[in-house]
Amino acid sequence: MTEQQTVSNPATEESSRTYEVRTFGCQMNVHDSERLSGLLEDAGLSRKPEELNDDVADVVVFNTCAVRENADNKLYGNLGILKNIKAERPGMQIAVGGCLAQKDRDTILKKAPWVDVVFGTHNIGSLPTLLARSEHNKKAELEILESLDVFPSTLPTRRESVYAGWVSISVGCNNTCTFCIVPSLRGKERDRRPGEILAEIQALVDDGAIEVTLLGQNVNSYGVEFGDRLAFGKLLRACGEIEGLERVRFTSPHPAAFTDDVIEAMAETPNVMPQLHMPLQSGSDKVLKDMRRSYRSKKFLGILDKVRERIPHAAITTDIIVGFPGETEEDFQATLDVVEASRFSSAFTFQYSKRPGTPAASLEDQLPKAVVQKRYERLTALQDRIAKEENAKQLGRTVEVMVTEQSGRKAEETHRLAGRSQDQRLVHFSVPEGAETPRPGDLVTLPVTEVAAFHLISDPSIDQYSLRRSRAGDAWDRSQAESCGVPTPGASNAAGRTNLGMPTLKVRS
Repeated sequence: MTEQQTVSNPATEESSRTYEVRTFGCQMNVHDSERLSGLLEDAGLSRKPEELNDDVADVVVFNTCAVRENADNKLYGNLGILKNIKAERPGMQIAVGGCLAQKDRDTILKKAPWVDVVFGTHNIGSLPTLLARSEHNKKAELEILESLDVFPSTLPTRRESVYAGWVSISVGCNNTCTFCIVPSLRGKERDRRPGEILAEIQALVDDGAIEVTLLGQNVNSYGVEFGDRLAFGKLLRACGEIEGLERVRFTSPHPAAFTDDVIEAMAETPNVMPQLHMPLQSGSDKVLKDMRRSYRSKKFLGILDKVRERIPHAAITTDIIVGFPGETEEDFQATLDVVEASRFSSAFTFQYSKRPGTPAASLEDQLPKAVVQKRYERLTALQDRIAKEENAKQLGRTVEVMVTEQSGRKAEETHRLAGRSQDQRLVHFSVPEGAETPRPGDLVTLPVTEVAAFHLISDPSIDQYSLRRSRAGDAWDRSQAESCGVPTPGASNAAGRTNLGMPTLKVRS
């Protein structure tokens, strides 16, 4: 019996204890948080009910990011709020994990000695053991490993939703981008075997999921560890053989490793969606060199041309950093030129900020904040215009939308539901009077009747509206019944454990 198994039983007896996982960061953080939730539920804790938003759980876990600006301020601000609450709650525990924990280590316990557990990116599976050890020894536990202990995807999982979500195919990164701290915190790339990935996807589909997003730090370099540079394209094609899997996406590829066989696999595999997230970072070849991004703008634009030649309706999104050290007005103009030529449907845009521990943090010619801010505003104004122009091309098109749980901020006012089209555009739509209302996971086919920069709108007539009830919608019904304690005939007996979760990430178009 392992140490983790021996500490699970006492926690199981204390099933009234609740937990919450607060996630700061990227898709990989969200993926890890699903595993952390699964581990805590395996140890006998229950998730804090959503309706108790003002309450704090008995165990609060922060899964942190070290890439985002002000990540440490956000963490310590939250820890400060919990300090007095914990002082009045005997038995309450606080744990901090993720990239910031891997980087700062014992600094967290020095700044916030009321934290009970600090763990890193390589040993998330140790969380239940560390919580039990801290409670038994009445002192904080710090455990940071330098290499991966257990591949996160093999751990118990508490998925966020039943119809779509992440499937990790690799962890870590072999690149050395000067602005990025991920390689030092996540380690070198480690690839899962194709059979393991496909088995996980099949299990999720069997449980009702119809969409997956393949996740990796550089997803298209998958296979480098076991010596097959065509492995990612093969994996996409293999996903096309899984019956019941209707939508396959992936994020994020690296332009330097993006090969023609992947484009062919995308074009020839029907359930691989016509959508691509391709990080640009900068349109200036000089800045790309300073960033150690091993491609140049010509190669980047060439990839987009090939994708659009084979997949004409593909929607392409990107990441861009403004104000990298030494960026001149000429360099920034080159970025604007590439953005104009690329016609991105949306973009994640960032102002460069120093990340301690990265080579770029010590570069000369750090730009004044005011200069970076003005350039950022010019870039976002350009991208907003392009996004609206690209969305305008969708007007009158008929799109298939997978309905999501989130309906948007104006849902009560507009009475519209929301979902994602095959190319990942956000669509707000109304249900015609007399038509059946879809469930999350169901698919509706309808015309685009109005466009904006950040979304599409459909207000169809009843003869323009088509609903396809799906297995994912059935799974949604089962999960709702189980969450209310009312089992549905034929429902899974592991609600929330093998379900597939698609986190919502804020995008700046």
